[in-house]
Amino acid sequence: MAILPGSPAVEITLRRSARARRFSLRVSRLDGRVTLSLPLRAREADALAFVNEQAGWIRQTLAEMAVAPGQVAGFGSSLPYLGQALVLTPGSGRAVRVDGAELLVPGQAEQVGARVAAFLKVQARDRLAEASDRHAASLGLRYSSLTLRDTRSRWGSCTAAGGLMYSWRLIMAPPQVLDYVAAHEVAHLAEMNHSPAFWEVVTRLHPGYSIPRRWLKTHGAALHGLRFAP
Repeated sequence: MAILPGSPAVEITLRRSARARRFSLRVSRLDGRVTLSLPLRAREADALAFVNEQAGWIRQTLAEMAVAPGQVAGFGSSLPYLGQALVLTPGSGRAVRVDGAELLVPGQAEQVGARVAAFLKVQARDRLAEASDRHAASLGLRYSSLTLRDTRSRWGSCTAAGGLMYSWRLIMAPPQVLDYVAAHEVAHLAEMNHSPAFWEVVTRLHPGYSIPRRWLKTHGAALHGLRFAP
């Protein structure tokens, strides 16, 4: 096994073959696994150098297998989780789990979308609750409830009664983006507006918030385009 460094790192399976006369790369359309076939007597250092030379091709091929807007998530495609692309791969057992650059999904192919969506929602609730608790404690305030929805008009909201609502698709964005949205909504517990005072609270909770805010404006639509059911 070799590792192509980067974000994310890509695992490369090395397979020696008596029939191989040269290095040959293959990316499986079933599970996104990258395999390098090499002659029996080839030096592993040469194989790793070849992998690094082909890094652009490998990442481009994996990117082309990503779930496109309107396409339903399935084995062999990839989707973002905490800002990193994971290849949806058949897994064993009962639970969906992350393993390196793969998201292992048990069950039949037709169940993949539903299972992945359920996994993302659980992870989103855990991380958004942690971020909301942390920011609320920083302000010495409490929120009344936390709910998740699949909203397209907004990433979060806060009611006058202190109820927080978030889009569960935030779990696919980089962690700092999710944290910014939590900080934004918790800030409304102190300032139920978008006045300069409100943005001062946001800055206290999440300094440099303009960067994740800009990320959402640029990439948010792509997250909404991912489908998990026919």
